[in-house]
Amino acid sequence: MSSIDTLLANNKKWRAQMERDRPGFFDALAHQQRPRYLWIGCADSRVPANEIIGLAPGEVFVHRNVANLVVHSDLNCLAVLDFALNALEITDVIVCGHYGCGGVDAALQPCAGRIVDHWVRHVRDIAKFYRSEIERETTPRKQSDRLCELNVAVQVVHVRESPIFQLAREKREVRVHGLIYDVADGLLHDLTPTVDEVRAIEPSCRIGGQ
Repeated sequence: MSSIDTLLANNKKWRAQMERDRPGFFDALAHQQRPRYLWIGCADSRVPANEIIGLAPGEVFVHRNVANLVVHSDLNCLAVLDFALNALEITDVIVCGHYGCGGVDAALQPCAGRIVDHWVRHVRDIAKFYRSEIERETTPRKQSDRLCELNVAVQVVHVRESPIFQLAREKREVRVHGLIYDVADGLLHDLTPTVDEVRAIEPSCRIGGQ
């Protein structure tokens, strides 16, 4: 059996199990998509959004990329954010990073001229801005972990400062959360209370330089 045949067989088993556990689940899912959460996460295969927060298909709208970035020139991410807030009327946006992120690690290494180096330049800029704080950590692993946390906080700020989000917030209550996932123990940690500490990274983006 080929690898794709194995996946198709697994799909049939999963579908049958879902129907046994929740009869009519797929019929209901086909008629409506009303998730409460938008998850902006890393593309890392070890961080499946639905599974680690215990929610079923249809309950989380998901966007993933290398190092869970929210870049204001990334039309892919902006289109997802726009659809989530304005079409689905999602109330909670989650930016979730994870320790041991390969994209973050790449940002701490010399540029190798790969396509991914252009993308993680955004993380490399964060590392430069917080260089003294990161270098206070005593090991390369701890330095990477700290940059993972700072990266989440900065991306939360990017969502909050997005015109799409600001317009949606004028109409109704909508929140942005920063989480980080520890692959080593399977636990999520809330970084939201630390987000205001990183706002100074882009002072020129704020009206009046405030």
